Amino acid sequence: MGARACPRPMGRKRGPESERRRPWLVRDMSASQALGAASDLGQGGCRRAWVELLAGRVKRQKLGPEGEQKVRESAVRLLRSHLNLGDLVLEVEGPPGKQLCLSRLIDYDGPGAHIDLSSSLIGSALRDQAAQLGVPAAVLCSQVVASGLVRVCEADAVPPPKVLLTPDQRKKLSSLFEIAQNLLAQSMFSRLSFCQELWKVQNSLLLEAVWRLHVQSIVSLQELLESHADSQAVVAWLSRDLRLLCEQTEAPCKHADVARAMLADFVQMLVSRGFQKNADVRGTVDPEWMSQVAVAVLERMLASALEALAAGIQEGSAAHKAVSCWFGVFSGHMYGSIISTESPKRFFCHTLTQILTHKPVLKVSDAVQMQREWSFARTPPLLSGLYRRLFVILSPEELVGHLQEVLETQEVNWQHVLSCVSTLVICLPDAQQLVNDWVSRLLTHAFESCDLDSMVLAFLVARQAALEGPAAFPSYAAWFQAAFGSARGFHGSSKKALVFLFKFLSDLVPFEAPRYLQVHILHPPLVPSKYRTLLTDYVALARTRLADLKVSVENMGLYEDLSSAGDVTEPRCQAAQDVEKAIMVFEHTGKIPAAVLEASIFRRSYYLSHFLPALLTPRVVSTRRRERGAGSAERGVPVGVSPKSCLSSQLPRVPDSRAALIESLRRADKIPPSLYSTYRQACSTVGEKKPEDAASQREVEPSCKEEPLGLLTTALRELRASVTDPTQRDALLAQMAVISEQLRSALGLGEDDSDFEGAPVQLSVRAPKLQPWEQRVVDLLLTSFCQNLMAASSVAPPDRQGPWAAHFVRTLCRRRLLPALLSRLCQLLHHQGPSLSASHVVGLAALAVHLGESRSALPEVHVGPPTPARGLPVPELFDILLPCRTQESSALCLKFCTAAISYSLCKFSPQSRDISYSCLSPGLIKKFQFMVFRWFSEARDPPSWEDPASSPWRPLCLPSVDWQRAALCLWKQRTLRELLKQEGLHLTYRDWLQLELEIQPEVDSLSDTERQDFHQWAIHQHFLPAPSATGGCDGDLEVACATLVDVLMDFCQSSRSYDHSENSDLVLGGCTGNRDIFSRLQEMAADLEQGPAPLGHAAPRGHFLFGVFCRRLQALARGWDVASRLQRQQELLMCKRILLGLPPSVLVGSPRLEQLAAPDCDDFFHLVNSELRNFSHDGALTHDITAHFFRVISFPSAPPASLLTQTPGLGPCVRGSSRGPGPRANPACGRVSPQGLLNACSRSRDPSLAADLTLTACQTQCPLLLTSALLWWPHLEPELHRRWRRCSQSPLPAELRRLQEARHFARSVLSPLAAPPTPGPAWLCAAALHFVIRRAGKESIRWELGQLDGQGEELLVFLFFFSLMGLLSSHLTPQAAGSLKPLDVCAEVLGCLQRKRVSWLPLFQLTETDAGLGRTLLRLAPDHQVRLLPLAFYSLLSYFDEDALLQEDAFLHVAVNMYLKLVGLFVAGETGAVWTLAHGGDLQAQGDPVSLITNARLFLLQSIPRCPKRSFSDVAELLGASADCDPEVRAALLSRQQAVLDPDLYQAPRLF
Repeated sequence: MGARACPRPMGRKRGPESERRRPWLVRDMSASQALGAASDLGQGGCRRAWVELLAGRVKRQKLGPEGEQKVRESAVRLLRSHLNLGDLVLEVEGPPGKQLCLSRLIDYDGPGAHIDLSSSLIGSALRDQAAQLGVPAAVLCSQVVASGLVRVCEADAVPPPKVLLTPDQRKKLSSLFEIAQNLLAQSMFSRLSFCQELWKVQNSLLLEAVWRLHVQSIVSLQELLESHADSQAVVAWLSRDLRLLCEQTEAPCKHADVARAMLADFVQMLVSRGFQKNADVRGTVDPEWMSQVAVAVLERMLASALEALAAGIQEGSAAHKAVSCWFGVFSGHMYGSIISTESPKRFFCHTLTQILTHKPVLKVSDAVQMQREWSFARTPPLLSGLYRRLFVILSPEELVGHLQEVLETQEVNWQHVLSCVSTLVICLPDAQQLVNDWVSRLLTHAFESCDLDSMVLAFLVARQAALEGPAAFPSYAAWFQAAFGSARGFHGSSKKALVFLFKFLSDLVPFEAPRYLQVHILHPPLVPSKYRTLLTDYVALARTRLADLKVSVENMGLYEDLSSAGDVTEPRCQAAQDVEKAIMVFEHTGKIPAAVLEASIFRRSYYLSHFLPALLTPRVVSTRRRERGAGSAERGVPVGVSPKSCLSSQLPRVPDSRAALIESLRRADKIPPSLYSTYRQACSTVGEKKPEDAASQREVEPSCKEEPLGLLTTALRELRASVTDPTQRDALLAQMAVISEQLRSALGLGEDDSDFEGAPVQLSVRAPKLQPWEQRVVDLLLTSFCQNLMAASSVAPPDRQGPWAAHFVRTLCRRRLLPALLSRLCQLLHHQGPSLSASHVVGLAALAVHLGESRSALPEVHVGPPTPARGLPVPELFDILLPCRTQESSALCLKFCTAAISYSLCKFSPQSRDISYSCLSPGLIKKFQFMVFRWFSEARDPPSWEDPASSPWRPLCLPSVDWQRAALCLWKQRTLRELLKQEGLHLTYRDWLQLELEIQPEVDSLSDTERQDFHQWAIHQHFLPAPSATGGCDGDLEVACATLVDVLMDFCQSSRSYDHSENSDLVLGGCTGNRDIFSRLQEMAADLEQGPAPLGHAAPRGHFLFGVFCRRLQALARGWDVASRLQRQQELLMCKRILLGLPPSVLVGSPRLEQLAAPDCDDFFHLVNSELRNFSHDGALTHDITAHFFRVISFPSAPPASLLTQTPGLGPCVRGSSRGPGPRANPACGRVSPQGLLNACSRSRDPSLAADLTLTACQTQCPLLLTSALLWWPHLEPELHRRWRRCSQSPLPAELRRLQEARHFARSVLSPLAAPPTPGPAWLCAAALHFVIRRAGKESIRWELGQLDGQGEELLVFLFFFSLMGLLSSHLTPQAAGSLKPLDVCAEVLGCLQRKRVSWLPLFQLTETDAGLGRTLLRLAPDHQVRLLPLAFYSLLSYFDEDALLQEDAFLHVAVNMYLKLVGLFVAGETGAVWTLAHGGDLQAQGDPVSLITNARLFLLQSIPRCPKRSFSDVAELLGASADCDPEVRAALLSRQQAVLDPDLYQAPRLF
């Protein structure tokens, strides 16, 4: 024991006799006194407590009251004379159950019975001692307790430095603190004296003892610190001990919780005292003093941590643990006990300021050169973690404002500043806009006041933010262009601003990285022309600097990433990348890329020295050819097959993309002949080598990349710990930054591979290609994502998994990585979908959701065949990658849609539902509805809601996924129903038709019967009765039919445009359509025909089908260019095919039985005149539509197979051509009741009259139908007779007989017999004669024309018109010409007209306003042939009778007008196109356009002076038109006109 009851040892072991000889006073001492008496041991004995010595004597003494009083007095005198207070206060009592309380012996009935025995005794002793010494009791008590505290702290055998107590020390201090608390309660303790005593031995104090004084309210930390006079000593002592505390807190020990609690209390005290706005004035010293001490301690702790980081501490070392522990005090929960939040916020701001200004030794020039080393990934994790903790308590606006304030007012450490900017950009969700605004404000201020500091800061911040990738900030190239590349740039206000900008850029040149100089050169600021010298001077300076660095702008790659701040790629490496990119562009466009052409001219050094050698590398080429047949998914080396297995020793017979590009460049003279011949020879040499040698060489290439790939694998493996452990999610961003850095190394990406602007991703769905190394990296990333998702889902649902998935996907969205990622997704989903496991499908679906979340930051995707080459947002790409054509593809689509929708609904809360809408493609949501309706009949009934608590994501996380159960579980979710209420997400009738048309019945999951039942339910039960607001038809069958026709035409047109095969007329993009849909159209059309007649005498509406056709045709662009004509022709072809597949009553309305009216054909007549006429040939429609009008062949009820299988046009069911009748109807196609012209007329009261009225209307409204009937009459006549005999016993109607007679008249003209008189209209007989002459194929028709003597002049004129149309047709379609050339026919007819003095010039003056025959003739010829009449006119120039023509009044006007129009055609390029079509490029055949115009011009110039005066009556109009075309012709006309008006001017002058 530490206290002694007497000067000599009293703790020796004694025998019984000795015990009995001891005085009774000593035998009756209490246990506490015995503790002091037994402090010393005899030799060989052991120390015994008073409890043990006196335990047996307590009850032996029977004393009276006087005896007890004497005993007390004797004991007190004994203790007072021999008491050691220093030892007494450290006495620790034994277990409570074994104590003999002195209160039972001393005054157990008195008021002190419940006061601690030791404290009472010690207090009494201390008072006595103080009285004897003449000092205050409180001072003495404080000194005794302080002495005891120091002795406890020094009692441990562990050498210093240390700050924590041992368990034995804590036990002793506990007793001491109890005594001190009782002394405080008795006002016998002076805190000030106590603190002063402690500071005398401060080096012996342990920090835990000081903390326990604070915790047990004996002396607070503030009181202790304030009691020291030397603030520097206090700061040094406390800082030293806090550093030791941090080291021991992170060390593995049993008392880490105590250390953390200590640290928290100290930090809270220091923060509250150092950063409290209204200081507590109750202290004994100046509050400012305490505040300064607290701030100084915190600053010293942070400074030591920053210095340790700068020195490069090793992870796991004591210093690293101390820094980590101290940075941990900046967690928000550390300050929960501080009532005001202002103190922590001021502390955090002060800390951030200290970090930014810590040892500002770097200059701005150093920052410009070194800032790429200070990106987020390269910042020490401890420092970036500290930044993140500081960002939590400060709002983004406050943070940016504080940064700017510090930068404007103090010298800063640029490394810390820029690493802070990187962390800000990475960690704050709205940082991009904040930084953008900040930089804009800096630039605005810089140019307004020519502030160089603001300019420097703006550039450094923008560059630092750009280093963090596309998900965080635009690339430097994009930012620089946006800031200075337009007239609205910051520098465009004045010349002063321009000078300031270029002075700043010039000053940066010595310190700039080459990449930034290249950006400034290739994307220079926009400068007005008068200040161009400023730019040229800077460019010259920058080029000089690049030359010094041995970096050439001329040797830059064609597609080099200018946004990277990294090292410049070697030209050889960049050239290989440029070649791959150029080949990709060439594949999609079929043209030499513009960048290659520009480089061949303006950057010839790089082009010849690097690009061409990389392109013309001798290679061993795969024998797999790029066949363009339908349905072929094989392009190049198939997925999963090693390229080494596809080697050949020869170049491919069918050139691949690389060979095609080389050949295109060679033809364009962009490859020097010597270099090309060297390439061919080298290819032959390489082809002779063994494939094993080539394979071994190719295996060596990626070996240098294995190390970065291993580091990436390790980083991805470490990410999973952060994903599955909620406590490690704070390290998620740092780990993602590490992955991003390793990804850059693995793929050789730049520091800022993010410039998406103006760079859409090119993707070929048929043949997605990526390099083997890229595929390895992408597969590694996709595998990691899928595994992480499944691991995270096993721990928590998507909404509680944190932001790891979104950050992971943002890391993938890099400019050079995204194409490879999308290409691999195309391979996996579009080509290898059935082989994907459930976890793959779920993972890729979640990936698609997060790609949709980032859609605003991603570029568009230009997809190639079999889809249109148009830009698509990335989410919509998955619509194309997941078709529903076959059973396998439909199953994959259902799985993917189920997983994607379930993940989205579970990931985003109802409050952020708008985000989930934007993440999902509407196409995927509609496909899910489509597949559920199609596959699950129970889904067609009204839904029964599931328990809202059941998550649709849960079934997808099971080891074995039941997709049917998962899909139905999702279908029954209320959240899905709410989602489907959003506009554009509900499956409409049109959507259903589009998806159903893609189904291929041969490989459908439904049988024919099931498919028909599904169609009937979908159309008649689901969509037909549904309101139009929800995508239905409002019960209108006509609307349903019209929508079906519209969708069918869209489907066939798009399928045709998808096709890129050589024979596009026979192949429909490699996919067939669901022909059953056309059967549904036929059924609904038949239902409409059998519907009730209109009530009363209401005017019948036009057929809905023509309304659809008219609307679609009006939407197309009108023009004479080839693209517009082909597009319209394609549309009309589809219109015609649909008409041929429907009942002919669509063309010919049936009159009512009680009426004598003719069938209503106005809609069909309008279609023929406005559209079909322009694609007719030689004055006639094709056989199929003509026959359909007259209804002479059976009508199929099934859809023409060509509509949905072979061509977007006619197929084997009903197919015709312009050259002859098509085959008969396929019996397998079925039949419906024919309702053609004759059958429609037979329903009238007078069938013959109805037919005559219809055909009479044709003569004026649609004459092309009659000429078409004449052309195809040999095929029409037999069926006409047969059908008419069925419906009537009378002869054929008069108008039909007239057609028959016209045909007979034409044949008789060519016979040896005399021709009969013309039986009907002259133009009709002329048409018949033209067709007969064309088919006869005679060498000359001069004799036949002689047969027409006496037949009337009109017949010859009309025959000449049809001959002209035949001539123009021969130019447009050269195969139309027979043995007698159309030009010869025209010449012979023209000669006959000229011999008979018949005027034929009016044929070249026809207009729509002409009444009668002029309008009729124009309705017989296509508009484009009428436009080419000038070509026909001057083609006959050599056959003109000039003398006769000059005498006609209209000749000059017609000749000049035709000449001007011919020149106009030549300028527009139409004459050249016509000659190329007609003569296969032989411009010498029948004269080329130039010689034709030359001859026409010469003819005019010779004829104008010879024309009579009356020919110039209306020459003013021609003078105005010829002003711009031919000045010489205009001058000739003007001269001749003046001579006519004033003949005296041209007579000899009279001089006398």
